Order: sequence, then C-alpha cells, then structure tokens
Amino acid sequence: VLDRDYVVGTLNVLGKTYQYTQVENSFTQPNAGVNEQMLGWASEVCTGLKGDLLELYCGNGNFTCVLANHFCKVLATEISKASVHSAHDNFELNAVENVQIARLSSEEFTQAMNRERLFRRLQDIDLDSYDVSTILVDPPRAGLDEATEALVQKFDNIVYISCNPDTLKQNLQKITLTHKVQRIALFDQFPYTHHREMGVFLTRK
Repeated sequence: VLDRDYVVGTLNVLGKTYQYTQVENSFTQPNAGVNEQMLGWASEVCTGLKGDLLELYCGNGNFTCVLANHFCKVLATEISKASVHSAHDNFELNAVENVQIARLSSEEFTQAMNRERLFRRLQDIDLDSYDVSTILVDPPRAGLDEATEALVQKFDNIVYISCNPDTLKQNLQKITLTHKVQRIALFDQFPYTHHREMGVFLTRK
C-alpha cells in the first residue's frame, strides 16, 4: 500500500456488501465490526421513512452509502476537502447516485438554511428542491452548537450518532422538548477505553 495514501475496506451491513476508501489522516470509523452493527442499526431505524435525508458531518459517506436507498434524495454536508473527495469515491464504489454534498460546516449550513447567508459553494444546489423529513447528525465530541440544535428540531425524524455521551445528553435536554426518543443504542467502538459511541432515534412529539 505504500504507493497510495488510502486503503479500501469492505463492510457487510444487513447482508449487503459496501466498499469504502479510507484515506490517511482523514476521519474514518476505527472499528469495522462495530461500525457494521452501527450502520445496520441506522438502516433499521430509517426503514420506512419518507421524503429526503439531510446529513450533517457526513465524513467519507460512511452512513450516506447505506442510508441513501431509504430516501428519494440525500443532501449531505462536510467541511473537510479530503473527506468530500473520499465520499464521492465511495458513492461511485457503491453505485450511490442520489446524493449531493455541500462543503460547509454545520454552522455555515444552518446559516444557509435560515437564509442568513449566501454561499458560493451552494450555487449548484437548490435547497428548496429538497423535501427533508429526516436529519442525521454525527458531530465531533463537542456535540451540536445551539443553532444546529434548533435546526434539527425543524425535522420530523432525527438520527443522532454521538461519540460523546456527555454532549449528547446536553443536546438532548433541548431536543427532547420537541421530540421523543424512540430507540437508543450503545456501541463499544473503542474497547478498553472510556469512550463510547451512541445512536439515538427521535421523532416529533
């Protein structure tokens, strides 16, 4: 592998095979076996949901590739250029054709959705063409900022993937004012450490 800066991994999720490029120095899920379980859980909670999907912090398309077939269209956001490039490669590897990526941070995208700012990076994306019923967020350990908390509350269904149960708890204190927790799961993504990955599925009250 020394002639390239990535490897291609294969995951099996609910009986279907997916391939992912994993680029050096870019974020990827470190535990393939647990990642398969996490992707399977997310796929199950999204089964039967209608409309389009909005995904914040999509990374290399880890969740996007699996969940895209549950929705008409997917609009994903990611700030890292390397991750966006890797995501496009992964969409091609897995024949995913209904996804657009906006290279924006969650804070910037929230400003765009609220019509507070215009972004050249969104000039080829018509936000009004999306009928989003479900949002998936997979934020860093700091969790969701206050504006993004308010954004996720605008949608009927929320899938929150968290790598920090403490900030997840803080965010849920506000989100559960409008939404009810339907399912919750804990994934031991980082064995022999105190770190935990969690998934929460919420629907509007």
